[in-house]
Amino acid sequence: MRVNKLSLTFSSLPENVSIARTLVSTLGAQLDLPINELEELKVAVSEAVTNSIIHGYNNDPNNFVTLEIESSSEKIQIQVIDHGCGIPDIKQAMQASFSTDPDRMGLGFIFMQSFMDELHVESTVNSGTKVTMTKYFNHSNPSSH
Repeated sequence: MRVNKLSLTFSSLPENVSIARTLVSTLGAQLDLPINELEELKVAVSEAVTNSIIHGYNNDPNNFVTLEIESSSEKIQIQVIDHGCGIPDIKQAMQASFSTDPDRMGLGFIFMQSFMDELHVESTVNSGTKVTMTKYFNHSNPSSH
């Protein structure tokens, strides 16, 4: 089984969210994923990267977000890593409509959970957050779930 690994570290600027989306979409297209799955990957990555920028770094552009992607014929695993303020209560943060920003809807983790097969969040206050999302491909092995 061939595994492809990509790592991209970029400034915590809102305009870099589209670069993260494009990278994951391009990789998904190489794996011949259907368009709806490509869109779901893009939304999940957008939400995770946006969370890092807005909540992890409080919109401070002088920080970095790392996107790590590992793909094979069976699955794609995406990690979004920041070294921001961290999440004091992960369980609370993952609830629908919870947000530290009153102008946000608080649906990021809900989208990630609904579009990916696995979602794991690790966070330490004042050290950062790592969001790991995994999507299994039914077309490669129907019993992979």
